[in-house]
Amino acid sequence: MDAELEKLLNEAREISWAEHGKRLAVYLPGMFMAYGRRGRYPAVSITGQKCDLGCDHCKGRLLETMLEATMPDELLALGRRLAVDGQEGMLLSGGSDMHGRLPWQDMIPAIAQLAAETDLVFTAHVGRIDEELARALKNAGVSQALIDVVGSEDTAREVLHLDDGLAAQGETLVACARAGLEVVPHIILGLHQGRFNGEARALEMVAQNKPKRVVFVVLMPLKETPFADAEPLPPETVARFLAQARLRLPRAKHHLGCARPRGRLRHELDALAVMAGINALAIPSDAAMDTARELGVEVSFADTCCSLA
Repeated sequence: MDAELEKLLNEAREISWAEHGKRLAVYLPGMFMAYGRRGRYPAVSITGQKCDLGCDHCKGRLLETMLEATMPDELLALGRRLAVDGQEGMLLSGGSDMHGRLPWQDMIPAIAQLAAETDLVFTAHVGRIDEELARALKNAGVSQALIDVVGSEDTAREVLHLDDGLAAQGETLVACARAGLEVVPHIILGLHQGRFNGEARALEMVAQNKPKRVVFVVLMPLKETPFADAEPLPPETVARFLAQARLRLPRAKHHLGCARPRGRLRHELDALAVMAGINALAIPSDAAMDTARELGVEVSFADTCCSLA
């Protein structure tokens, strides 16, 4: 590590500790297992494996790992079963139509019924929504809207296949703010085939909305997608961005999400993220835990999606 980066990480860490304490929250989302614990917050696709948008980094592959509930009665049955099984909640997600929208309207009564019947917590990757729908989701019991934020019109069109570029993103951020639905922005690093393209602008967009927490994720090249052979961002490049984000957003809690490269790159990135004072980390590597221990950081565990407090 060069001296300039080390200095930047130290500065970011000191700011983080001053604002949020010398603590690291470790999350096990979905049903992942680590350190003798299992996640209790499964992801559920309300479209099954169907996605019309077919973004280049995913092509629907991420939907394959989710539970399915494509009809309201299926969602009700699944939610009731998860509640009986002791699950904490569910991350509602799914594939998009060509405009970036998900079929929420049909599911809202089922979400509301589950929220009334059970103690399940609901968060949602909402896609593109307007104010009326944002308000309906909130009233039904959805706690958070998880919104992917990119800063490049080219990336929005060429990678996410959104013909109107960043319009969907802007529309949704405004809609959620007006509806009072908490937004947890997810800044995707390296989405443009493993290269930075608009991440600094995305950070500025997020900062203008003054979020309580922000999640950072990193492109994970997936098999059978156009980006299968893309080179992930170097860990030090990601760590530099995380530290700079801390300087721009000192009071927000910073989370490193589960979508990031595996293997050696994850070990290196996790250690650097802890050195940068990351507040929450999903599915940590041993390197993260070792670094936290070396720095005297207090570690707590939660078996849910990392966006939750």
